Amino acid sequence: MVTFLTYVSVPLRFKPLCGVSPVPVSSGKTNRHRLNRAANSALHIIAIGRLRTDTKTQEYVAKRVAEGHSKMEALRCLKRYISREVYTLLRNQNRLINSTQITT
Repeated sequence: MVTFLTYVSVPLRFKPLCGVSPVPVSSGKTNRHRLNRAANSALHIIAIGRLRTDTKTQEYVAKRVAEGHSKMEALRCLKRYISREVYTLLRNQNRLINSTQITT
């Protein structure tokens, strides 16, 4: 049985599903990228909420801006960071569920 987490057993497969990894949709001379909009929207809401309330997140974005990134690029980096956290949480929860003995 193939489950969601067996498919995305590698974090690189999770990023396109989350919408933080751009997918090239170029044709001819046009060079464009597309994101998974629903997942990217959810990550954006999480990132903005954390940016308003969490000092650790504010320091992370300030560090990225100090490195020369624009605020939008820093927000993109934050969304990638959050997607790695979500992936780790999902993977750990899946391992916990699979290791639990079912008793009747």
